[in-house]
Amino acid sequence: MSDDVESAGKDKNEPIRYGPGLSGKLLLLTIVFVMVAEVLVFVPSVSNFRRQWLMARLEDAQIAALAAEAAPGGQLPKTLRDELLQSVKVKAVAVKRADSRRLILEEDMPAEIDASYDLRDATWLALIADALMVYAEPADRVIRVVGKPNFATGEFIEVVMEEAPLKAAMIGYGLDILGLSILISIITAALVYLTLDMLLVKPMTKLTWNMVRFSERPEDPTRIVTPSGRRDEIGTAERELAAMQAEIAGMLSQKNRLAALGLAVSKISHDLRNMLSSAQLLSDRLRSVKDERVQQLVPKLLASLDRAIRLCARTLDFGQAQETPPKRKHFELAPLVAEVGEGLGLPQPEHIEWISDIPAELKVDADRDQLFRVLSNLCRNAVQALESDADGIGEIVITARREGSVTLIDVRDTGPGVSERARAHLFQAFQSVARKGGTGLGLAIASELVNAHGGEIMLVSNEGGATFRVIIPDVVVELQRARRRSA
Repeated sequence: MSDDVESAGKDKNEPIRYGPGLSGKLLLLTIVFVMVAEVLVFVPSVSNFRRQWLMARLEDAQIAALAAEAAPGGQLPKTLRDELLQSVKVKAVAVKRADSRRLILEEDMPAEIDASYDLRDATWLALIADALMVYAEPADRVIRVVGKPNFATGEFIEVVMEEAPLKAAMIGYGLDILGLSILISIITAALVYLTLDMLLVKPMTKLTWNMVRFSERPEDPTRIVTPSGRRDEIGTAERELAAMQAEIAGMLSQKNRLAALGLAVSKISHDLRNMLSSAQLLSDRLRSVKDERVQQLVPKLLASLDRAIRLCARTLDFGQAQETPPKRKHFELAPLVAEVGEGLGLPQPEHIEWISDIPAELKVDADRDQLFRVLSNLCRNAVQALESDADGIGEIVITARREGSVTLIDVRDTGPGVSERARAHLFQAFQSVARKGGTGLGLAIASELVNAHGGEIMLVSNEGGATFRVIIPDVVVELQRARRRSA
């Protein structure tokens, strides 16, 4: 669970390959950084230990020099002198006071001094470099050290000594520091690793594996991540991921539903087309009936059946989610509106009044069948709204006018209006359901057909009933193309 998935976005059939996990990387980096910190602590510590060790030798040498100077005549017996030098672990001691420099104690001096160190004005970088050189240089070196532990200004003490005791002391101190550093590193690395692993790595690993698991079956709502309730960036990522996965799952569910519905519509359209064709053949026989009223209704009945058959055929040819491009032409709008009213059985005496206020000469540039469907869906919704409102007599009013090259058609009813819930998803399939048992497809179909004409449909008023406006612009035809068509 702690490894990074390197095959995200690859073929599902390929084996999943794993690289170094976040936990392993975190552990390695923690150890490296802690060791770097320990090195940064170790080097100054060793440098300070060396300086303090040498200062201690200088202080002991100062005491020995004071004892030698207090002797009668300033001379000590050789035996006592050797004991003093051996006690302070030096070979010679010299003191500078006032303007004179005097050798107080000395043993058999070496022929050559390997290195000299002045502790009076040494910088910390020089002290660190000198301390590290102790480990690199041979142990049999003889060094000269200058300092002033308790001297006045201008006075100092210098000693000549073997470096082996210093090196042995520094090695012992280094081993002690190393052991302590390892212990501190282990404890620190463990605490840092466990804390970061719990706070960051495990939640991120959980998110990663949830995304991989969700990508395998995004339509399964049980695979949506459950936010932990954290209020930091991880919690924000969990909440945003959960919202995104829920939205994707909902969209896929709706898409599957639409696909299943489309298949069902195609099957229904196939059988319905056959039944409508049979009804059309039977309706043709009504032409032989001499009744005047029958002769008036037969053309309208045949036109409605023919329109329904064409719609079924288009559904089978192009699929349920795609409309054919509009076949536009100029025609008078008033007769089309009259057909819409007759098809819906309007007016309904004592319940719904039907008012068509359209100039007889008004023409529109549109696909006649598609505009019929648009107005039929809008008026059918108005009828259903008025039927659900049993208070008195309602009315449906259709008006139209021209504004330049645009035709505006208003469909108004005196019903209860569009609910706030339906307005939030107006013109969206299965979303703008305004009544129980509705599908919300009517407005979605109307919007799609109007948009195909380059027009617009909108709810312009919702007070005292709903008023929908359909805007259909004329087609802009290139002059040369129009002349060729006329020719």
